[in-house]
Amino acid sequence: MRTITQHTFGGPEVLTIVDAPEPRPLPTEVLVRVKAIGLNPLEPRLRAGEFPLLGPPPFVLGWDVSGVVEEAQTWRFRPGDEVFGMPLFPRVAGAYAEFVAAPALHLARKPASLSHVEAAALPIVGLTAWQGLVDVGGVTEGDRVLIHGGGGGVGHVAIQLAKARGAHVITTAGGSKRAFVEGLGADEVVDYAEADFTEVIGDVDLVLDTIGGDTALRSLDVLRPGGHLVTAVAEEDTELIAKFETAGRRFSGLALDPDPVALQGLVDLVDEGKLRVHVAETFPFERIADAHRLIESGHLQGKVVLTV
Repeated sequence: MRTITQHTFGGPEVLTIVDAPEPRPLPTEVLVRVKAIGLNPLEPRLRAGEFPLLGPPPFVLGWDVSGVVEEAQTWRFRPGDEVFGMPLFPRVAGAYAEFVAAPALHLARKPASLSHVEAAALPIVGLTAWQGLVDVGGVTEGDRVLIHGGGGGVGHVAIQLAKARGAHVITTAGGSKRAFVEGLGADEVVDYAEADFTEVIGDVDLVLDTIGGDTALRSLDVLRPGGHLVTAVAEEDTELIAKFETAGRRFSGLALDPDPVALQGLVDLVDEGKLRVHVAETFPFERIADAHRLIESGHLQGKVVLTV
């Protein structure tokens, strides 16, 4: 099979296509013939050596996949089943490849209404939104929820998820994305280039943060007493945690995992017509470097997907 690897840290040009043996599924696993691969902002950082999650190269990046079961060492799936998921995260899954071996519990049946490209775009952003809003945040009907970066990968899914659970959704987004996030169901949109969100928003029950830094800290000012910040990017910032606790607000860091219950919850929302994933652009397998360059340019609307 073909796989995309790297032998050194560096720019997109270090990503190279090589031939490698097909992985063999263990008991409880399946072999998936990959049709599409979802790309995420974390991956260019790993490629460049900014974040030591996988250790030194060589390694194969990627987690989000959609494809067809080729071989099944489990009763959960049969050859020919269309599946998608985020196997093994944060361990190496080697998803930048034509075949992936994955635990069956890390996959779900692909909804018929989603193409493989759309399904591959969903797992990491969908599970981040679900685990942040539902599992950790406990969002319920009538909550005022602020989602930072509503036009991005996690943000655009989080808007739909919060609306599906009956929340009043506020989001920050660039002015060019206003129509996009309003179309997803956002009740209020703050253009971060035109206004300071702390001056126009208040009495928020829950903030979902995927930006971190100053944005996470300033979110303290918009939370009601007892309000809750859930962050996927500043979970180990002890100074920030102390500030929230001193102010009487709750702080939770989110460590994403490939939860089959949450993945099925996303499938159910898709089947009910309450959730769609937006794909900004697709690239063929051979143009992985160009795909990484686009991700690194920032300000994407939705997701980037590699087709196989």
